[in-house]
Amino acid sequence: MFSDQAIREVIYRACLALDAEEFETFMALCSPDFNYRLTVFSPEIRKDMTWLEQDYAGMKALLEMVPQHMTRPGSLKRHVSVYLIDRDGETATVTSSFIVIATDGNGKSSVFVTGNYYDDIDCSGDQPLLRSRRAHLETRDLGTGTHMPI
Repeated sequence: MFSDQAIREVIYRACLALDAEEFETFMALCSPDFNYRLTVFSPEIRKDMTWLEQDYAGMKALLEMVPQHMTRPGSLKRHVSVYLIDRDGETATVTSSFIVIATDGNGKSSVFVTGNYYDDIDCSGDQPLLRSRRAHLETRDLGTGTHMPI
C-alpha cells in the first residue's frame, strides 16, 4: 500500500506534466482504464453538464492533436490542494481543489478556472496511477477555453 504522500505526488506530478505540456508524462501517470470527465453545474437546468469525457485512448489522441490546434496564447499553471484521501482496498479516492492561472504572452496573469478534482487512484501496481479524474468546475465562462484537460 502506498503512503498518502505517494498518492499526493501522483496528483501533483500530473498537474506539473500538464503545466509543462508534457503529455506523454501525464499519460504515463494514468492507468490503462483511465477515464477523464470535465463537469460543471448549470443553475439554469439544475444539473451537472459534462463538457468532456474521454477514456485512456481518447485522452491520448486528444493530447497528441493539441499541437495541431490553435491554443490560448501563454501558459496555464495549476495550483492544487489535496483535501481528503480515502482508501478502499487497492483504490484511493482523493478530493482536491484547484485554481488554474492563465499567464498571457505579456506576463499578465489571471484566474482562468477553479474547481475540484475527484480522483480515483489505482494502488495495485508498482506505482500509484490515476484511474479516473472528474474535474468539476466552479467557473462556467472559460472565454477562449483550452484543448487541454484542466
